[in-house]
Amino acid sequence: MSHSNNADPTGTYAIVAEFTSAEALLTAAEQTADAGYREIDAYTPFPVHGLSDALRFHDIKVPWLIFTGGLCGAFFGFTLQWYTAAVDYPLSVGGKPFNSLPSFFPVTFECTILFSALTAFVCMFGLNGLPKPYHSIFNTPGFQRASIDRFFLAIEVKDPKFDEKETKAFLEGLGAVAVSEVEH
Repeated sequence: MSHSNNADPTGTYAIVAEFTSAEALLTAAEQTADAGYREIDAYTPFPVHGLSDALRFHDIKVPWLIFTGGLCGAFFGFTLQWYTAAVDYPLSVGGKPFNSLPSFFPVTFECTILFSALTAFVCMFGLNGLPKPYHSIFNTPGFQRASIDRFFLAIEVKDPKFDEKETKAFLEGLGAVAVSEVEH
């Protein structure tokens, strides 16, 4: 399988390297990204500081979606209060104006937070493809230790630079304990 950009759903999913320490994984991830691989992922039993930077993972979709959700919440909260107080049921209390901006701030703020949180929750599930009870990475030999004491680095077949023999040799050269080909 040489330079396959479209992963075959019945064939190889990735080449996966297993490491014994977070430091070894972090070094390997940096070297892998420096070598030009882009479709890489790491699996660890605990968060590893700097790993997302080493993998060059920079996803800006979630913050912008949350910001947009917050703006929608602020607009909704303010508009609802304005409509009920100034249009639908105007009630003069102590001669105050119907459209009293200071009194609208607490609900507007709370709606902003609520909509931001709900947007984050829904978008994280949607963008992560959850729920996902099965993933090809689970076929990796010894992968059950990824939640205990082992660290895994995967280079997927859909990577433009992927070449089965070269990629396997590259990962072996990084000091991996084991390198395995993972099927779908």
